[in-house]
Amino acid sequence: MTTQIPGYDYGTPGAAPSPVSLEDLNRLKQSVLFTAEDEASLRKAGEILSGQVEQILDVWYGFVGSHPHLLEHFAARSGEPDAGYLAAVRLRFGQWIRDTCRARFDQDWLNYQHEIALRHTSAKKNRTDGVDAKTTHVPLRYIVALIYPIVATIKPFLARQGHPPEEIERMHQAWFKAVVLQVALWSQPHARDGAF
Repeated sequence: MTTQIPGYDYGTPGAAPSPVSLEDLNRLKQSVLFTAEDEASLRKAGEILSGQVEQILDVWYGFVGSHPHLLEHFAARSGEPDAGYLAAVRLRFGQWIRDTCRARFDQDWLNYQHEIALRHTSAKKNRTDGVDAKTTHVPLRYIVALIYPIVATIKPFLARQGHPPEEIERMHQAWFKAVVLQVALWSQPHARDGAF
């Protein structure tokens, strides 16, 4: 399936090499209290979420679509949403859910996090899909703020198969930590030299 996702460069030379070292990544994992138990809980979450990806994306796209200041980052210069751009990003966003749950936290994973980060900045935004969008970058404040809806809205999907509440909570906390970890990495290109 992943070979059918345009612009999905995970594990390929097309993904920009991360300036963050694996040692720095391990320190970030420690800082967000991400443990081996969290990794196991993420794997379990992936089993539950994999069949619900389209429904999750419907919720997230509904949220973005209902806020003009977010939707404008997917708009053509005319101001109208670019349906092709939204569709292309949606394919990669769905794969991001799967990748988050099965992350190996190795160099390929780290490189792709940097690639995702660059695609939110003027360095690479719009280039992957060859679009002429209204905006040339997504402000970091919105990337950070979107942690909450991306985390809060996932819990009902984790609960749909009737797992015990404590197991659902472990999976939800692991998801939360993984999202915060990725957003921390995505902030790197936005930081002044030496500030990251």
